[in-house]
Amino acid sequence: MTHNPHSGSCQGACCLKIQDLSVTFGTDAVLEHVNLHMHCGQIVALIGPNGAGKSTLIRAILGEKPYTGTITFSPAGGAPEKLRIGYVPQSPGFDPGDPISVLDLFACCLSRRPAFLPVGKAFRQRVLSCLARVHGEALLHKRVGTLSGGEVQRVLLALALEPMPHMLILDEPLSGVDVEGMTLLMDMLDEIRKTYDLSILMTTHDFSLLEKYCDQVVLIQHQVVAQGAPKEVLSSPEFARVFHMGGSI
Repeated sequence: MTHNPHSGSCQGACCLKIQDLSVTFGTDAVLEHVNLHMHCGQIVALIGPNGAGKSTLIRAILGEKPYTGTITFSPAGGAPEKLRIGYVPQSPGFDPGDPISVLDLFACCLSRRPAFLPVGKAFRQRVLSCLARVHGEALLHKRVGTLSGGEVQRVLLALALEPMPHMLILDEPLSGVDVEGMTLLMDMLDEIRKTYDLSILMTTHDFSLLEKYCDQVVLIQHQVVAQGAPKEVLSSPEFARVFHMGGSI
């Protein structure tokens, strides 16, 4: 399904609209009049220099930061409803000696039970089903401290998809992942958005894969500076100015 990301009307399609969103800290405006319109099934990259307001925008969407303006989610053909979000934070630094397994981690997160307590067959199958969404069934009994950067991202992604959200937000998912791992992760996100028709919003400082995988790129520096197809934004004078480049890339 193809949608125009700049269209004013969704025409019954599943979509998320952020309108005139502003965030202030005291008298300082961190974000000003941000507008963002994305459809289910799209991957949108949020880029900008450090301190541009990317994390603040994510926290506002997550409901963790007060804001003015509106955030509205409408399912396909339906009335607006509460947005259910799956959030993948930046990879935590697990201790290499940590004895907790991936199964233990799921037990703590999904059932809020202490690690190391036995889990039933039904719960184990539930975790396997979650990991299957990211092709990570083999990780079930691995200790979290031994996981590679890419494997950690798979586990966090599987957790974010349970229960199935309307939207996925990923904070710097490509950070600390090698080139092969980045491609595998983006292939997985591409598969997930097509399979489950999710909106995916991700922040990143790595621009090498945006043109291949993303439908939109949104460049912010306290406000939306440029927005559109990846090639257009990455070659724009606004991009060159914000990142202090001598010319477009």
